Amino acid sequence: MNLSNDVEKKETHIEKKTDSSAVQSTFIKYATYIIIFFGIMYFIVKYILPKF
Repeated sequence: MNLSNDVEKKETHIEKKTDSSAVQSTFIKYATYIIIFFGIMYFIVKYILPKF
């Protein structure tokens, strides 16, 4: 009795897919957060801190 004929072999191929539009939209989102953060920091340093 040959057991290798009774066993099903399942092969899976995993392909890594990169969605460039998702990467670009994420980059734009975080770049916007950084620009807004530095804009707020500039406002605080330029206008709020000199009043103290």
